[in-house]
Amino acid sequence: MSDPLEELRAALGDAALVTEPAAKEPYRRDRALDPRPGMPLAVVLPETTAEVQAVMRWASAHGVPVTPRGAGTGLSGGATAIEGGVVLSTERMRAVRVDAATRMAVVQPGLLNAEVKAAVAAQGLWYPPDPASFEICTIGGNAATNAGGLCCVKYGVTADYILGAEVVLADGRAVRVGGPRLKDVAGLSMLKLFVGSEGTLGVITELTLRLLPAPPPARTVVAWFDDTERASAAVFAIASRIRPSMLEYMDRTAIGAVEDVLGMGLHRDAAALVVARSDDQHPDGAEVASMLGAFTDHGAFETFEAADQSEGERFAHARRIAIPAVERLGPLLLEDVGVPIPLLAELVAGVEEIARAREVTIAFIAHAGDGNTHPLIVYDPEDTALTERAHLAYGEVMDLAIRLGGTITGEHGVGRLKRPWLVEQIGDDLLEVSHRVKRALDPQGILNPGTIFAADSAASDDSAAPDEGAHTR
Repeated sequence: MSDPLEELRAALGDAALVTEPAAKEPYRRDRALDPRPGMPLAVVLPETTAEVQAVMRWASAHGVPVTPRGAGTGLSGGATAIEGGVVLSTERMRAVRVDAATRMAVVQPGLLNAEVKAAVAAQGLWYPPDPASFEICTIGGNAATNAGGLCCVKYGVTADYILGAEVVLADGRAVRVGGPRLKDVAGLSMLKLFVGSEGTLGVITELTLRLLPAPPPARTVVAWFDDTERASAAVFAIASRIRPSMLEYMDRTAIGAVEDVLGMGLHRDAAALVVARSDDQHPDGAEVASMLGAFTDHGAFETFEAADQSEGERFAHARRIAIPAVERLGPLLLEDVGVPIPLLAELVAGVEEIARAREVTIAFIAHAGDGNTHPLIVYDPEDTALTERAHLAYGEVMDLAIRLGGTITGEHGVGRLKRPWLVEQIGDDLLEVSHRVKRALDPQGILNPGTIFAADSAASDDSAAPDEGAHTR
């Protein structure tokens, strides 16, 4: 029997295929560390849309599953390799073109978010979305999950800055959705169908991004609390009055982990740290005064404005590194549940109660200004009982967010880890409609099977969408 990869090798060349087991190993999972990744036939490394088309035509012809992958920094298991499939890495797709006159950039998906920022900053422009992992995550991965970040409270998420995309479908066709137009309502609004679809409907090979003028210097304010309820109340008070350019939260566990790394003199005994920013240029500094007043009114035991940009950036950096800092305590089950901001305090208290009841460590950090939170559950894979309690706590946090009218994912995506809870959030009817869309675009179910949808969902008939209700991993 002929090697099924020979046809692909002929189309792409040897340099675009990785087939040695040791070389494939780093591509088998993302940062969610799925314990059961498959071993792919190959990792393919295309550089152009035409090469991605060749991969998808080959995969469609042979019925081979394809797992699209950016930098592998995803936190929900959405880039888990399939046994006998291929991993399609966009890491070599790195072209960028900036048009300062129209404030747009056309980029390939393999560029890091930080590289996009640097390229547009050189033209005096700004690409706002800023995940905490912006230095290591790709713009394509950001689009696939509709990533958020620290400034989203004021400036919005990735989808708000994507004007158009080129997408290769499961059968190898390349389609353009949207484009370099600020207003465009021709036909169905398909762009946001692909943005946030986690590689299940197509492979994004090019993005047209909307840019803003370079932002003004920001002023940073810091507040320390000895009570998480008061800290949450202060966040709500600020968010209900103004739109700060950042409004972030860390609890005691996260503060201690960050202090272990940075040694910058953070208050380890504080219950919560809130870091906020304003880029309002009004000379009276009303936003900063409003935030400082809210902190004081809600019982902060210390609050101050950073002396300069450098000190402000130190506190922003402290928040950005919270996840890797907490990871030093042990492997994590990472969540990104979100709730309406008035219910933030209830979510915080509920997560604290789950941690006590399950006897697990949960560090709580948040893009608090928009209600997007990151409970980080620490476990030890060698401790079976602790691991079981951690997984139970993971599900209970998800259930809590749903009960509060929130979401199981604000920016990391459903992936594989959160798929069992999707039906509880969106309901049977909308899940069935989603399955219909998936089947229409990917009838063989070869695009990222197991992510968002059960692995066999695309191949099943319309009358019997698969059961997504069992809470298993």
